[in-house]
Amino acid sequence: MDLIASWLGNTPDFAVPFALAALGLIITERAGVLSLGAEGLMLVGALAGIGAQLAYGSAELSLLIAMLSASVVSILFAIMVVLLRINQVIAGLSLVFFCQGLTGLLGTLWGWTNRPVSGMSSISLWPLSELPLIGKVFVQNPVVYLTPLIFLAVVWFLTRSGTGLRLRAVGENPQAADSVGIPVLWYRVAAILAGAALIGLAGGYLSVLSTKLWIADMTGGRGWIAIALVIFARWYPWRALMGALLFGCVEALIPQLAAAGIRLPQYFILMTPYAVTLGVMIWVAASKRAGGEQPGALGIPFVREERR
Repeated sequence: MDLIASWLGNTPDFAVPFALAALGLIITERAGVLSLGAEGLMLVGALAGIGAQLAYGSAELSLLIAMLSASVVSILFAIMVVLLRINQVIAGLSLVFFCQGLTGLLGTLWGWTNRPVSGMSSISLWPLSELPLIGKVFVQNPVVYLTPLIFLAVVWFLTRSGTGLRLRAVGENPQAADSVGIPVLWYRVAAILAGAALIGLAGGYLSVLSTKLWIADMTGGRGWIAIALVIFARWYPWRALMGALLFGCVEALIPQLAAAGIRLPQYFILMTPYAVTLGVMIWVAASKRAGGEQPGALGIPFVREERR
């Protein structure tokens, strides 16, 4: 019972980076921009967050700097895909490799590797925190509690606000949106920056609040899993949150099994999250609805002079 209680209590902490990164991708891709750079932007957010935490000691400020840093780096991606109309797959992969090298170099040069930080104190939601078995679920840091509210705000923005509806129109049919005066390129750039901020927050959460230190390539493929989550969720935020909880459960279970003395092969443990990802992708394909909800102009560059 203690194993199960600890597993459930740690699941939200493991799920939050997946959820925030997937939400950032959904915002970007709802505008018609295929974003494969989540892994790199998470690394930027993680490095910037740990650097700010070491310098200022404020977790809140560190997370804001992580968001800002990822948005600044995403300007490069925006220039490539929106202005220069470079292939979005190539641009996204290039961004990942660039960010991996940049963060590894800066983290080593500035001496931020393996330096622990304090993070944030957990908040107990009494009396829920006293419940048997599931009580630890309600003892989390503030960002865990804020994550569903962030999802709620984004869902309202995309489905209820005029700006959100225009952003979705840009992703579905940019030519039609342009014909009624919507600035397609500006909406796409804004979506890239906003999505990158959430992805950077996911990276900052990972380094500042979860592991509480920085090591090179510490995201460990979570950005790629977030991309799979978006496809699994069919670009719906709430489904992405449920998928993030699924992957959080898988990741949280691994250290609990080790703590319980259950010996598993190292490489089996390392491959488990990716095996689950493959299983999810196969399920989506087998359901014969894969891609049915994706934005109509996803991955297609907008050229105002071209009409379809």
